[in-house]
Amino acid sequence: MRAVILVGGFGTRLRPLTFTTPKPLLPVANVALLEHVIAGLSVVGVTEVVLALGFKPEPFMSAFPDGVCAGVALRYAVEPEPMDTAGAIGFAARFAQINETFIVVNGDILTDLDISTLIAFHRNHGAIATLHLTPVEDPSQYGVVETNNDGVVQRFVEKPQAHETTSRAVNAGTYIFEPSVLDYVVPNKPLSAERVVFPALAAKGVLYAMSTNDYWIDTGRPETYLAANLDLIDGTRSQILASIAAQAHIAGTAVITHSVVGDGCRIGAGAIVANSVLLPGAVVQDGARVEASIVMGHIGAYANVTDCVVGAEGRIDGHTTLVAKKIPDPATL
Repeated sequence: MRAVILVGGFGTRLRPLTFTTPKPLLPVANVALLEHVIAGLSVVGVTEVVLALGFKPEPFMSAFPDGVCAGVALRYAVEPEPMDTAGAIGFAARFAQINETFIVVNGDILTDLDISTLIAFHRNHGAIATLHLTPVEDPSQYGVVETNNDGVVQRFVEKPQAHETTSRAVNAGTYIFEPSVLDYVVPNKPLSAERVVFPALAAKGVLYAMSTNDYWIDTGRPETYLAANLDLIDGTRSQILASIAAQAHIAGTAVITHSVVGDGCRIGAGAIVANSVLLPGAVVQDGARVEASIVMGHIGAYANVTDCVVGAEGRIDGHTTLVAKKIPDPATL
């Protein structure tokens, strides 16, 4: 089986981290987000992944120079222009000449979904396309999907008010498609799956959806990217990964709690790092305190940083206190 992964976004919400690293290559518990996604696909027998790219593939080729990730072969479908979700899927599937049932995954989603159950549901119902749904506490922030008792999608309700729907199930970003879905996607044209193709399929009664309550998180915002990292070290996920990279340099008097520390990080004497992610190469100097933050850059001695995102070019001067800041500020660049 083959899969298409949508990795063409600009990672705007994660700036300044994504100024230097494409979102799918950002590490989650010291393993690239993309590798987590592909490892989940390999479990259900995916042997080739087509990356639907909206920009140059060079960072991905550098990250996986042998063209393999998590034991799965990679192909790169580089769009000539931004093509939106359905346009990107169609471009990638045609590029790879996919002519059998295939999986589509949004590249910023981490989930413990057993995709084989979604495939079985899809085949048992004779669907052309099947969506994975997940329940959320506050559906007013999402596009809600309504189905009948057989799983046939009835309608989509965007950011509903409480009186508009009883459903709490939202599109979770994993799909099973038949090649005939491509009949609804005009070649080489920008097109939205969510706003155009899925409603068209639903109107014909051939779009199905299956809801599960597995672990699921959209890593595309700083707070959820941070949570996704910490969830993999504290037992929230079914898999637990090491939190401290082997090549990190940590002073003996530094205190690290509930945090991820990447390769090449340097943490000075008396520094405190709590509920945070230090990406490879980050520096936290003596006596600094970093809490609930994501750091690529440099934190000066005795600085106090809380709820911040510090990019690779970010430098926090010593004895500075910062709360809820992005450094450098993407709005000024």
